[in-house]
Amino acid sequence: MTVEASATAATGPGRHLRVVRDEPARDLAAAQRAAAAFLTALGVRLDAESLAETPRRMTEAFAELLTPRAFNLTTFPNDEGYDELVLARDIPIRSVCEHHLLPFVGVAHVGYLPGERILGLSKLARVVELFAHGPQVQERLTKQIAEWLTTALTPKGVGVVIEAEHLCMTLRGVQAVGSRTITSTLLGDLREDARSRAEFFALAGRPQ
Repeated sequence: MTVEASATAATGPGRHLRVVRDEPARDLAAAQRAAAAFLTALGVRLDAESLAETPRRMTEAFAELLTPRAFNLTTFPNDEGYDELVLARDIPIRSVCEHHLLPFVGVAHVGYLPGERILGLSKLARVVELFAHGPQVQERLTKQIAEWLTTALTPKGVGVVIEAEHLCMTLRGVQAVGSRTITSTLLGDLREDARSRAEFFALAGRPQ
């Protein structure tokens, strides 16, 4: 992960950090050839007109799922001393199970207790995408989001709840259609203070 400081915007006092995830070089042409070989080995006939471009589309789709967009992490001084919970609910998640490379989709509820700085609200969704786009397991994803926000923002507490449906469970194996997996990570006061913890779960729609 690379975080680059950028100039303060002329229109306000916000502090901007450029967030770019370090990635190895990618060879999409090689990936497309491999996709064609993979499908052919599984008996898929690529000589049909409707399937001729499938290896390219498959490569582009996985590249999109595995690549988060860079963004500016914008924070502002907490001049008013706001100390109540800030929570964004139902942030969409699209990720890929690292065991079967099948998608899992759902929502994240992300909240924090502000310290000296507050975060631009859209950035909570950007941080979710940052860690969701790539081979993942839901437990690790939940923890990564919470720990990264703690490091970047230094809040008094952070909470993350993720609810997701895993296609590796619904399309294959046990075929548990409709089942959802729920994971949570709480740090700081949201872990240590019972009232703060209860408020977070209530606002996230997950009663304890």
